[in-house]
Amino acid sequence: MNPRDTVSFLSDYGLNDEFVGVVKSVVRTVAPHTTVVDITHGIPPHDVRAGSLALVRSVQYLLPGVVLAVVDPGVGTDRRAVAVEVGGGDGAGEGDTAYFVGPDNGLMAAAVAMAGGATRAVELSDDAYHLPSPGLTFAGRDVFAPVAGHLCNGVDLAAFGPAVDPVTLRPGILPLSRREDEKLLAEVLWVDCFGNVQLNVGPDEIAGDGDRLALRWGHDQVRTARRAAAYGDLEPGEVGLVVDSYGLVSLALDRRSAAEELRIGAGDAVTLEPPS
Repeated sequence: MNPRDTVSFLSDYGLNDEFVGVVKSVVRTVAPHTTVVDITHGIPPHDVRAGSLALVRSVQYLLPGVVLAVVDPGVGTDRRAVAVEVGGGDGAGEGDTAYFVGPDNGLMAAAVAMAGGATRAVELSDDAYHLPSPGLTFAGRDVFAPVAGHLCNGVDLAAFGPAVDPVTLRPGILPLSRREDEKLLAEVLWVDCFGNVQLNVGPDEIAGDGDRLALRWGHDQVRTARRAAAYGDLEPGEVGLVVDSYGLVSLALDRRSAAEELRIGAGDAVTLEPPS
C-alpha cells in the first residue's frame, strides 16, 4: 500500500452552497491525514471545456497524489465514473504515480495526457467504496470523494471496479489554430479575472509576423495589437499581444480588462493578420 496525502480538487460547485465543504469533509473522513488543495470551484456550471482547460493549465504545478475533478453535467446518467492512473507501471515509485478521479466526459483527458498518459483506468462501480446515496445527483460527494480518500489510504486502483481500456476514455476536444495564407485563425481559450484574453496561439506561430498585427473578431471589428513583454509596456488603451504565464499569446491592456474593452469571451473566433 502506498498512501498519499494530497487531493487537488477542481469543480463547478461555486462557493455559495455547501457542496465544496461537504466533498472535502468526506475525503478527510475517509483519509484523515489528507490535505485537500482547492484548484478552483469557479468553473462555470456544466462547462466541461472550461474545466478541462483549467485542469490542464494547473496539472504540472500540482502536488503528487490524487486529482479530484468534478464538472459533471451528465451526473446520474450512463456516463462512466472513473479513476485513472498516470505514471504507474513496473518500477514506478510512490512519487511517480498519480490518480485522476471524476466523470469520463473529457474533463480530465488533456491533463492526463500532459501528466504522462493513462497507464490504468477503472470504472467506479464497486459501491463498497461509495457513500449511501439518497439520489443520483451528487456523485462528487457519494462516489468521487470517498474513492479519492481510499486512494489516499493506499487502496489499489483495481479494487474500485472493472478495468477500463484507457483508449476508450472520452477524449477532450481543444481547438487548434490554423494558417490560411497570411491569416492565423485562432480562438479564445480563457479570460482570466483581470480580463486578459488567452488565445490558442503559441508565440512561435506569430514569430515572423512583425511587431504589430491586425486583430479581427466579431462582426468585422478590427484593432491593431502590438507585441509586448509585459502589461506595463503598453500605452494607455493599447491592445497588446503578451505571452502569458502558461506560454500562450494573450490579448491584454495595461491595468484594464481586454475582454471588456473588446467585448470578447471564451470560444470567440479571432483572426491575426498583417496590418493593412
